[in-house]
Amino acid sequence: MMDFTNSKKLFEEAQELIPGGVNSPVRAFKAVGDHPVFIAKGEGSKLYDVDGNEYVDYICSWGPLLLGHQPEAVTKAVQDALLKGSTYGAPTALEVEIAKLIVDAVPSVEMVRMVNSGTEATMSAIRLARGYTKRNKLVKFEGCYHGHADHLLIKAGSGALTFGVPSSPGVPESIASETLTASYNDLNSVKKLFAEYPDQIAAVIVEPVAGNMGLVPPAEGFLEGLREVTKEHGALLIFDEVISGFRASYGGAQKVFDIMPDITCLGKIIGGGLPVGAYGGRKEIMQHVAPVGPVYQAGTLSGNPVAMAAGIATLNELAKPGVYEAVEAKTKTLAQGVQAAADKAGVTVSINQSASLMTVFFTEQKVDSYAAAMSSDTAKFKVFFQSMLNQGVYLPPSQFECWFVSLAHSDEDIAKTIAAAEQAFAEVAAM
Repeated sequence: MMDFTNSKKLFEEAQELIPGGVNSPVRAFKAVGDHPVFIAKGEGSKLYDVDGNEYVDYICSWGPLLLGHQPEAVTKAVQDALLKGSTYGAPTALEVEIAKLIVDAVPSVEMVRMVNSGTEATMSAIRLARGYTKRNKLVKFEGCYHGHADHLLIKAGSGALTFGVPSSPGVPESIASETLTASYNDLNSVKKLFAEYPDQIAAVIVEPVAGNMGLVPPAEGFLEGLREVTKEHGALLIFDEVISGFRASYGGAQKVFDIMPDITCLGKIIGGGLPVGAYGGRKEIMQHVAPVGPVYQAGTLSGNPVAMAAGIATLNELAKPGVYEAVEAKTKTLAQGVQAAADKAGVTVSINQSASLMTVFFTEQKVDSYAAAMSSDTAKFKVFFQSMLNQGVYLPPSQFECWFVSLAHSDEDIAKTIAAAEQAFAEVAAM
């Protein structure tokens, strides 16, 4: 067993100073018991905690570190930028450079506005959609998480699923009433909402590859159907690609599935893991954003030069030939190995894998919906997680999250993870 003495002490102190001892709920480890691990350093595919323990990292800062921790090109870009100043609150050439990279890469984006987080990107995109269509209602999907803005905490995913809270206190009913909830991968549930509110829906927001109830890929025809029904009713289609953008491919899930949304939201990967987000779309829509249009959105730190430098370096690395093929091959090997380990132990799991993302669901069902994800046995996941952690494999501390594989993960890392899974599944089988 690993020694977590320093992490335990820090968590005790943190709980007196920070709500729950953490600055984001899923980090509290409530779904997996005990206490969180406090990290001291990340390097390559590894994390090192304050007690000196080493882990193979499958969180990768919740997705953006596709190159791993401290990739040389990104680290150098950050250092060089920081020597020129940390923030200006004024335009820089770096903002123009990264905007060009994004516009060139993401098929539906003709103009882009930089912000500081995925939440800010989705919040701004929805405001833009409402301003552009002059409608108020929004359709989202149960189990999909788009940040913690009031109108989005309705049947939320990710950490909110972990705590069994489909919506949050503090969200006024008057705001919540403008958000309509449909079932992911169920096109008929969307069509029913449009039939009930044919001229009131401003937009449908969706993760094209759902990642916040665990990984749930889109069913055949689902995204195409969303594109058709929104066009038919004059509503906008918003792709939340905070996870899938530059993870599913260089250009995102929309490039893979050949679907053109009206607005796209991007997250931390375009800042190399620094606090960055963006939203973009057709010029006709984006020119409704201030200062050229009436839809207001602003931010002092938007386009921060250090984050922009990290983002440019990251995107340039990801654009190199073979990157996505290599990381997907690693992920497939991992998924197949973990499945074999479960079979060997006689533990039934359902594994979803897409590109460099995967989730191991402790359920007998094929997981293609929120309801199927919710059938997972979280008690079994807790045992599995703790065993993996004690063997030096750091997984997302929730059944309802993706594992993120990076280019830095070696064959040895994958082999170690599969071997650890054999032991962890054996412990699950003995429950």
